[in-house]
Amino acid sequence: MQPRVLILRAPGTNCDAETAYAFQRTGAQADILHVGRAIESPQILANYQVLCVPGGFSYGDDIASGRIFGVQLQHHLADAMQQFKAAGKLILGVCNGFQVLVKCGLLTDGIAGPALPVTLAWNTSRKFEDRWVNLAVEKSQCVFLAGISQMYLPVAHGEGRFFVADESVLSELKRRGQLPLRYAPLNEHGPKSTADVDQPISYPDNPNGAHCNVAGMCDETGRVFGLMPHPERHIDPTHHPRWTRGEAGEVGDGLRLFQNAVQFFR
Repeated sequence: MQPRVLILRAPGTNCDAETAYAFQRTGAQADILHVGRAIESPQILANYQVLCVPGGFSYGDDIASGRIFGVQLQHHLADAMQQFKAAGKLILGVCNGFQVLVKCGLLTDGIAGPALPVTLAWNTSRKFEDRWVNLAVEKSQCVFLAGISQMYLPVAHGEGRFFVADESVLSELKRRGQLPLRYAPLNEHGPKSTADVDQPISYPDNPNGAHCNVAGMCDETGRVFGLMPHPERHIDPTHHPRWTRGEAGEVGDGLRLFQNAVQFFR
């Protein structure tokens, strides 16, 4: 089976082509669709196995990053997306796409507390962060991270600081295994082990000041996943900033994430 992937874009999205290419590299058929077309025909989502909201600056990040796009999904495509999720399909949000999934509430189903228990706030540096980061992966149900223990990926965002409403929300997310991806400094064995991920780490290892160093979040099923780093920007060895020094692997670290999504349907 060749899974079909729907890349949902909006005005200001700018990572749709790269994300589609990453899925195509792993054997999927990827189509790019404007959110307005999806709102006109919500039933089109049923033709796909993976839904992805890529990175960029949807609607110019007016009001807040991902807010307008998220509200569109919440008010016009909520039923279609819940049906998509209930059918056992996969949903991915990258950077601005993660912000969109958070704003529309798709990642926090069943979490008690305020209407928006989780958000992605301004970086503590108060500036746009464009750099490469080390990531540690905790064991979880997350389909996209299966078999991955660490990654080296770039970030590029101004509002990426994972922030929870209160400690009870954080405890619930941990209990449900919804925080599988963390920023981590290097040690002699690579990114610090998952036993250390709750310990605060300093800038720039944690590029935005995220609570508990959270770089990505999944829902309780592990089939909906959002992350701030860009896996589509490291799928080839030559994407590595020091590949000429021999530091790159045989493939880019982000490729495995897309491979996992495609393999899920085979």
